[in-house]
Amino acid sequence: MKKAEKVLFTDNLTAELKSAKSFVLINYTGLSVSSQQELKKRLKEVCAKMLVVKNTLLKRASETAKIDKKILTDEVLSGQTALVISSGDPISFIQVLGKFAKEFSVPQMKVGIVDGLFQDNATLVKLATLPGRNALLSQLLGSLMSSSYGLVGTLNGNLQKLVYVLHAKAG
Repeated sequence: MKKAEKVLFTDNLTAELKSAKSFVLINYTGLSVSSQQELKKRLKEVCAKMLVVKNTLLKRASETAKIDKKILTDEVLSGQTALVISSGDPISFIQVLGKFAKEFSVPQMKVGIVDGLFQDNATLVKLATLPGRNALLSQLLGSLMSSSYGLVGTLNGNLQKLVYVLHAKAG
């Protein structure tokens, strides 16, 4: 890559990092080209994209985007690193990465920023195993509605007992 191309690439990457709601750095060592294309296809379905980036260019772009230097250390930026950026739901692309990693044993998540908060590898793995947003909302709704269902059942039970007593007296 020529120097002018590097500057343009770094500027574009900086803009991507600033506009992203969430991003995760992954180690994609051992990922074949066809698997990489499959992963990109799955990520595209959830409004995310994977960029293979040179570590030095990623470090420069992150400094320009004012991302904390403690996050992108030399240890994190070692080996084959790819950047997965999401402009949509901050968790769905992590779940896609988790499912893909279970299927193919690659990629390995390094670190990420989810909704502006730093997440390490262990936290990212936990986020990947969460159920989807709709499932979580339905579980919350079920929890909220269970107490009202109990109240209705209790009140209905007393009315049924009254009907049985009246029926017994009438019969």
